[in-house]
Amino acid sequence: LELVVSGLTDPVAVVHAGDDRLFIVERAGRIRILRADGQLEPVPFLDITDRVLRGGGEQGLLGLAFHPQYATNGRFYVYYTVGTGSGSVRLSRFGVSTDPDLAIATQETVLWATVKPETNHNGGDLAFVPDGMLYLAPGDGGGAGDPNNNAQNMGSFLGKMLRLNVDGAFYSVPANNPFVGVVGALPEIWGVGLRNPWRFGFDRQNGDLWIGDVGQGAQ
Repeated sequence: LELVVSGLTDPVAVVHAGDDRLFIVERAGRIRILRADGQLEPVPFLDITDRVLRGGGEQGLLGLAFHPQYATNGRFYVYYTVGTGSGSVRLSRFGVSTDPDLAIATQETVLWATVKPETNHNGGDLAFVPDGMLYLAPGDGGGAGDPNNNAQNMGSFLGKMLRLNVDGAFYSVPANNPFVGVVGALPEIWGVGLRNPWRFGFDRQNGDLWIGDVGQGAQ
């Protein structure tokens, strides 16, 4: 093992924006920049610790994705827990300032949110695919064995993989999502039956979606 960087607090994700920087997500609500020469910038790229709920071990700032056209539009997206107690999970959009190493924390656009029954199972990942759609995966809401059966409830966002078009002022539902027009189903849903999809990624060769789901005790 080789130490790459020190001085981080509870890092949970590492993302790039198409250049030679790495953006490291700290669960408390900060995004730090690691340069190619190994230098960790002392000033966070984004600091939203004032609004991130991190009372439980699975709460906090959990996901980050840069828009495919970030180099020209400066947009990026974060996923975090907010509120008190069990709280809610939220997808928000931010923009970069004239300084490429500093985002505008005061200009947040909340695109999507849903309330949770428990503190755990918040999922956390975000990812764009080549067609420009954004995928996110909220957990099932918490509690052992999904006691509320959220993952199988098509009227709940929890326990799903969602697919959104975020190119407008807010988000819209892609017309080719599989449950568009299905009675009783939320059209944002792309996949069903997840517990806590903590991380996921797309195979660059064939486009398959691989999901790291923590599973239950028998898995």
